[in-house]
Amino acid sequence: MQVSVKTFDELSTDELYQILRLRSEVFVVEQDCVYQDVDNKDQKALHVIGSKDGDVVAYTRIFKPGDYFKNTSIGRVVVSQDQRKYGLGKEIMQASLTAIDQRFPNQPIEISAQCYLLKFYTDLGFNAFGEEYLEDGIPHRRMLKE
Repeated sequence: MQVSVKTFDELSTDELYQILRLRSEVFVVEQDCVYQDVDNKDQKALHVIGSKDGDVVAYTRIFKPGDYFKNTSIGRVVVSQDQRKYGLGKEIMQASLTAIDQRFPNQPIEISAQCYLLKFYTDLGFNAFGEEYLEDGIPHRRMLKE
């Protein structure tokens, strides 16, 4: 997988379309969750894009401190369903952590994690805090990596 990190203005029309399609395929269709994915926050985010043969297969978006949470944050972590068996989730998250370290060094990183993925994020150094809550009808926990 090739990984690139881009601002919103650096995204090509094709990349943006593929990112939005992947997010919709997984978060709206696969997870059967009706919510507003296009939220006017993409313009502030750094986009971490994992591609294979020109197709976006993994993705996250990163926010600097104060743009989403008080801390630096990672969100919209997604891997296409047919690519999950290759460890791309871990790979795209490690690329996201590296991007944060390069752009916002020595900052804690906060995420809103779907509860079924707590072990995945714990293995990456995140620790859960606070109570479980519903976000768009899906159980979540806040997590922090310091």
